Amino acid sequence: MERDTLSPQDARTRNACSPYRLLTGVGGIGSGMFFALEGDHTLGRNESRPGRLLDVRDYCKLHIVSHYVAVLLGAEPSGDPFRVLPIGRVGNDAIGVRLLDEMRHAGMDTRYVRSVERLPTLLSVCFQYPDGSGGNITTSSSAASTLTAEDIDRALDEIASMSRGFIALAVPEVSLEIRRHLLMRATGRGAFRAAAFTTSEIPCALESGTMRFVDLLAMNEDEAQALVGGALDLRDPLPFLKEFGRVLPAFADDVRIVVTAGKDGAIAFHGGNWDYCPAPEVPVAGTAGAGDALLAGILAGLAMGLPFIAPGRRRSSIKDRPLCSALDFAVLLAAFTVTSPHTIHPNAGIASLKTFADQLGIVFNEGMRCALGVR
Repeated sequence: MERDTLSPQDARTRNACSPYRLLTGVGGIGSGMFFALEGDHTLGRNESRPGRLLDVRDYCKLHIVSHYVAVLLGAEPSGDPFRVLPIGRVGNDAIGVRLLDEMRHAGMDTRYVRSVERLPTLLSVCFQYPDGSGGNITTSSSAASTLTAEDIDRALDEIASMSRGFIALAVPEVSLEIRRHLLMRATGRGAFRAAAFTTSEIPCALESGTMRFVDLLAMNEDEAQALVGGALDLRDPLPFLKEFGRVLPAFADDVRIVVTAGKDGAIAFHGGNWDYCPAPEVPVAGTAGAGDALLAGILAGLAMGLPFIAPGRRRSSIKDRPLCSALDFAVLLAAFTVTSPHTIHPNAGIASLKTFADQLGIVFNEGMRCALGVR
């Protein structure tokens, strides 16, 4: 993967007004294989289905989000101008060695990604239907499963001495208990806390009170509908969004919520205000990883000082107004990523996103151009 050519001075200028100078987090670090299934019907419980093994580079959630934040913010292990410091474990195997090398090449500080013996690096087997939808199966007994609360404590103790403002990210593919520990400890450190949960994890996340330690909650439609118990209608989303206040009454006004809607874009909600950003029509090579890219775009946008949302007249196209918010930037990034079959677009960066936007006739407002360091 090639990084955008970004001078250190440009990166420092871009991040000069950033409220955050570091991202740390827990979640999946691993690789996978990708099958294109024959037949469009949902895979049955006892069904055997032929599928074609695709030449697709697949990555797990923490790696995807961390990669995009690193390349978009010009991260370096030195922390100048930004540091991305994932916390995790990989196996002492060929996949683990390759992933660590790729993470370092993207500019990440991997001091808290440990290699362990006797357990393999996290592996996902992904499947995709002819219409582009799909899912994955991820190993539960892998190096990632050995991550401990002590690993998190050691990292956060050092991070506290590195940066006054940082983002703590908790995403799936490590245990919910480990993610809860990170969010709780990060709360005491004054971090901005971002999290995602799978549909099956939502009841436990609610019951355990984990969601009380979240400032940004990222969900897809299925996860959001499982949380609030209703269907999202993008033509009139406010009734659905208000349901978050019923389910999360203690902190609903404070938490930022973003719900991805696939090819329709994403909707976000904060403090009683909401905004919808439609996705542009682009040639789709693969949709896996798009939701993780959107979360990365939100975090990178917030770290660049962009507003979370810019409420206004509902848009029917992303081109209806100049892009100005973290939500807008995230939808643009997610649209760019689906033009690659890989779950991390190998050419993602500020320059390539600007070219992509120009080709689609999408413009940035002055604030976003300043934040991105583009003309």
